[in-house]
Amino acid sequence: MMGSPLLNLVLFVLGGALAAVIFWPGRGLFARGRRSRRLASRVALEDALKHIYNHEVREDTCTLTSVAGALEIAASRAVTLVERMQERGLVRVVDGRILLTDDGRRYALEVVRAHRLWERYLADETGVDPLEWHMRAERQEHTLTQDEANALAERLGNPRFDPHGDPIPAADGSVVGDALTPLTVLEPGERAVVTHLEDEPTVVFAQIMALGIYVGMQVRMDSRTEQRVVFDADGRKVVLAPMLAANISIRRAGEGEVATDATATLAALEPGQVADVVRVSPACIGLERRRLMDLGIVPGTRVGYERRGLTGGLSAYRVRGTIVALREEQAKMIGVANVAPAAEEGSTGG
Repeated sequence: MMGSPLLNLVLFVLGGALAAVIFWPGRGLFARGRRSRRLASRVALEDALKHIYNHEVREDTCTLTSVAGALEIAASRAVTLVERMQERGLVRVVDGRILLTDDGRRYALEVVRAHRLWERYLADETGVDPLEWHMRAERQEHTLTQDEANALAERLGNPRFDPHGDPIPAADGSVVGDALTPLTVLEPGERAVVTHLEDEPTVVFAQIMALGIYVGMQVRMDSRTEQRVVFDADGRKVVLAPMLAANISIRRAGEGEVATDATATLAALEPGQVADVVRVSPACIGLERRRLMDLGIVPGTRVGYERRGLTGGLSAYRVRGTIVALREEQAKMIGVANVAPAAEEGSTGG
């Protein structure tokens, strides 16, 4: 039995619309699925190259098993992936070890550069939680072109290190940076500067961040045993398990290097006192650091403590004739010197 002309027309239109949704050139579900598969394939290849590169930097042996584990894929998929990289001249396999070729290393460095530049951008230009930097950069590293990465580097002032202390490869592929020395090698009484924080696994990085440890912080070893490591950091005593402390890398402080752990902070002022700002902690980054600079809180500025706020945690300070409110954790990141009663100057402004 033939349907009505109207029903046939409706079915024809619906069939055409469905076909368009699926097969429309460049925009249909088929085209989108193909692009998605290509992107997933490229992401896997680039993640593998980065994994092999990181093993070479650490002078570890990279194998099919380690690739499969890092990418969370079956061993059979890892074999196919490595074979594809071999066909493209990106890796070679010697006695079970996977090694980068010159082309493979160049490609890997492009991915690493994009990742670390994006982390630097998130730290310096946004208010994104530090625990999200790595995850967001993991996604962005596969979308930035070389030209975009170069533009981002120029915008950021061509930084040499990402916020965790890892060196950012230059556009020509060169990489600077010293071998990582763990905090756990320090002897009691030795002073050092934190140069790197391991950001994986995230749970370990979160614990380090929660303790207020940051790249550029000066530390002094108090004691270390097989059970715990005790050190001074910005005037605070920190206790860590050796396994956790090994994720903090340092360089020993040179002779005459000024210690900052004895520097008073804005949070220590009493109402009616003034002091000169001498430093803003490197832990203060991104939008928070920019806000302090916009308020005029930079080295050399005279700041006066006016009063504690009615709500806990906030205090009022006079900065260049203007009253500003700061949280206690912000005030603790502002080092000061030349503390004096405001009455001696006749004013709390500067």
